[in-house]
Amino acid sequence: MAVTKEAFGKTRDGKEVDCYIIENKNGMVAKVITFGAILKNLYVPDKKGKAEDVVLGYDKLWMYFANGSCFGATIGPVANRTANATFVIDKKKYQLPINNGNGNNLHSDLDNGFHKRVWDAETGKNSVTFSLKKKHGEMGHPGNMTVSVTYTLTDKNELKISYHATTDKKTVINMTNHSYFNLAGPKSKCMHDTLLTINASNFVPVDKYAIPGGEILPVKGTPMDFTKEKKIGKDIAQKGYQQLKNVHGYDHNYCIDGWNGKIKKIAHASEAKSGRSMDVFTDLPGVQFYAGNCIGPNIGKEGYPNGPRKGFCLETQYYPDSANQKAFPQPFFDPDHPFESTTVYQFAW
Repeated sequence: MAVTKEAFGKTRDGKEVDCYIIENKNGMVAKVITFGAILKNLYVPDKKGKAEDVVLGYDKLWMYFANGSCFGATIGPVANRTANATFVIDKKKYQLPINNGNGNNLHSDLDNGFHKRVWDAETGKNSVTFSLKKKHGEMGHPGNMTVSVTYTLTDKNELKISYHATTDKKTVINMTNHSYFNLAGPKSKCMHDTLLTINASNFVPVDKYAIPGGEILPVKGTPMDFTKEKKIGKDIAQKGYQQLKNVHGYDHNYCIDGWNGKIKKIAHASEAKSGRSMDVFTDLPGVQFYAGNCIGPNIGKEGYPNGPRKGFCLETQYYPDSANQKAFPQPFFDPDHPFESTTVYQFAW
């Protein structure tokens, strides 16, 4: 195991950004930068032993300054959408930035959220811990917060992402990692042939602005069903199914079967040509399966283009708009109850 550091440029206001490189004995390499605590690269061998980068992103720091797709980013304090850009805690309404369709909020703040900040970093034997502080009222969110996210790469080919956040006031916390995976590597233009299983019998339907109405529906008998392995592209273009029309494909929260707050396997993905596969584990109640429907055209890794459906996300989290949907698992935390969570992406080839 080894952790090394190299310079990765400066922000627009002159802050130094570092890249931390974690390697295991099997040829896997994770590169994470202090800007946004972003997973910049994840090299995984294929069945012939050739390692390729299986996450989307960019080769240069300046390309992450916009990063409309949030490639690899640590999202917080609240990931996903909040209806009307507001929530209420103890009868007090909190106003978030309106930055998404129909007056809603997405990912807390697209300019000042955790994915656009420079984090402090401390290395371990096979890990890097990134940390920052958020002041009360920033981005409209209550509470002075101290936040950390630790990336660990094990010899079991696990990339573990562990979150910890404390607050001095009751607040909403729903952090996630927004990596897009393409198990075929950066040359692949589309991941429709990737086989996927999600251990979820139910999902959260949304309107055309990706906002839930509070329902939880069964996946059985619909294109949303991934309880049995199928190609991501098999049903994604099915005409006449309103949920796929609403958000141009898959961009939905799946409700993890048997959720009890303990870490468990929730998904499996595999790609035949490379022989790579990925198991996903989490202790959170939901996973946002996003098929990259709206990835904008730009130049990505090694000069290969990014675009719609080049990668898919499995973002472990509380359900979208949970703070306003009392029937959903609740993402409220206070000084006596810090936010703690771990997600694991484990690879084989």
